[in-house]
Amino acid sequence: MTLSLDIYQTAAVAVFVYALGSFVKKKVDFFNKYCIPASVIGGILFALLTLGLNLTDTMTVVTDTTLQNIFMTLFFTSVGYTASLKLLKKGGLQVLLFLIVASTLIVVQNLVGVGLASLLGLDPLMGLCVGSVPLVGGHGTSGAFGPMLEQQFGVSGAATVSIAVATFGLIIGGIIGGPVAKRRVRKHNLTPENIGVQTEEYGDRSEKPHTPEEFMKAFFILFVAAGIGSVISNLIQKTGITFPSYIGAMLAAALLRNLSDTTGKLTVVEDIVSLLGNACLTLYLAMALMSLRLWELASLALPMIVILLAQTVIMACFAYFLVFNVMGRNYEAAVMSSAACGFGMGATPNAIANMQAITDVYGPAPRAFFVVPLVGSLFVDFVNSGVLTMFINIFS
Repeated sequence: MTLSLDIYQTAAVAVFVYALGSFVKKKVDFFNKYCIPASVIGGILFALLTLGLNLTDTMTVVTDTTLQNIFMTLFFTSVGYTASLKLLKKGGLQVLLFLIVASTLIVVQNLVGVGLASLLGLDPLMGLCVGSVPLVGGHGTSGAFGPMLEQQFGVSGAATVSIAVATFGLIIGGIIGGPVAKRRVRKHNLTPENIGVQTEEYGDRSEKPHTPEEFMKAFFILFVAAGIGSVISNLIQKTGITFPSYIGAMLAAALLRNLSDTTGKLTVVEDIVSLLGNACLTLYLAMALMSLRLWELASLALPMIVILLAQTVIMACFAYFLVFNVMGRNYEAAVMSSAACGFGMGATPNAIANMQAITDVYGPAPRAFFVVPLVGSLFVDFVNSGVLTMFINIFS
């Protein structure tokens, strides 16, 4: 028996899946501790249900992916609107250094993934699904690149593996970040310095109530950038380069954001755009995980575990030695090393959680709390997409 959900039914079930995940997250402290998104929790529970139905030959559930693709594009469009060169300049050398470090990590993760996948007899492109696609990229990038690798390049199980590894990364990133930073803090007797100066320099962003008109404008400019982005994507497609469909929208949004910063003609209310983008990401993840084919993981389990163990060790060493030394060998650098584990294996919220855990014990690190979210939430997605596109075109 096959149960086919149309576009509206799929959206309704996605909302239910998110609500289920939120309920479970509130009841189980483990999910809160490691910042597992509610959509991921609910989506995996739904995927386990469909797995049971499939294994017992009871029913096959088929969902409509139309809205999934739209929500994916709108989410990455919202990411593009946060790519402000003005903010990059404000952060100065520290932002640039951390971006370089994060970019290096992306390349390393993909080299390790592709190399080990080849040694274990897998398609080299499967290595990307245990590389920066799910690790630095998280569930959002996994939901975009996984299906593309599966549909366009025939990498069986790519979507399922990417989502599974992204979930693993969220947990491990939260586990290894604290010990890495604490080891550095205790070994070098590090303490916060110049707190008053740093707080004044990087200060907190004030919040004010927003009007309905601002919400409407934010909603509209997402579609404007997505529309312009589709033209850009079509033009790039003609060059023969393979890349995810959302890149054009991200580029268009980044262009509009920086034109806004320069001319002041277009108002981009960043927090509202981010809120709408997160709403799109929530439904997009729910829909993506609802369609997971978990039975495809059986033959990939052992190779995936081997590669993930290697990625975990490399991440810890990378943060402990490279991030700490490059970022200044001081207390702020130690805090940033814990953050690198967070978003290098999971997502920016994990990075923030790791930093908060360290600063709650040893004291504030305002520079780290400015630099890490700026790089982790804004610029690293552009770099990751570019590097992945390069790897795909080399190994396809």
